[in-house]
Amino acid sequence: MIRTIIVEDDPMVAQINSLYLGKIDGYELVAAVPTVQDALPIIERDQVDLILLDIYMPGEDGWSLLSKIRWLGQGIDVIIISAANDKESIKKAIRYGAVDYLIKPFEFERFHTALTSYKEDQVFIDEQEELSQNDLDNLLLHKEQHHVACTELPKGLTKNTLKLIWEKMLEHQAEVFSTEEMAQLVGISRVSMRKYLFFFADIHIIETEIVYGAIGRPIFKHKIVNLDHQLIEKYLTS
Repeated sequence: MIRTIIVEDDPMVAQINSLYLGKIDGYELVAAVPTVQDALPIIERDQVDLILLDIYMPGEDGWSLLSKIRWLGQGIDVIIISAANDKESIKKAIRYGAVDYLIKPFEFERFHTALTSYKEDQVFIDEQEELSQNDLDNLLLHKEQHHVACTELPKGLTKNTLKLIWEKMLEHQAEVFSTEEMAQLVGISRVSMRKYLFFFADIHIIETEIVYGAIGRPIFKHKIVNLDHQLIEKYLTS
């Protein structure tokens, strides 16, 4: 298992990335923490193979953590997940040895590609005593061949339920709705509904806002922002 920690200060993004990670075989989530200061003790105490790292956070930023990891000489790989898309940030990530860079917002298939590619690389390297130039070229260059549009639903989601939720959402397209409200309309659990709504958010069909009340848990409120039926149809007909 590839032992992974998520360092992300946005709780919604951290939760989505945790769910995404859980959909990919071969990964174990060690912890999801909001700051570099929270991540350092875990790295020092536990075996960690991979960090999914945001850059801009309160306190020390992601560059600081990357620098500390390299200075300590720890064999931990890093995939940057950040809204920063300027060339200096990307060049800096390459210099610091990040194995991939995902620009927010991204779709599940890009996340899946990054994590699957990384896992395949680790398995391949572990099986070799020596690598030929051809092996090394394939290892370093094959990522370009993986970024093909995926129309498969994430593990645990079904076409029939996706279609039913989409139809119910269209009936209430002018309304803001909660996860629980939509779960009751469709007739599935709130936990299951949350997974489908995360998927809709990931492909930019809905926007989600966290509403904090005076007491109790926060409520996730959703609203349709994109009525492009083709975005859904490709998952229903593939």
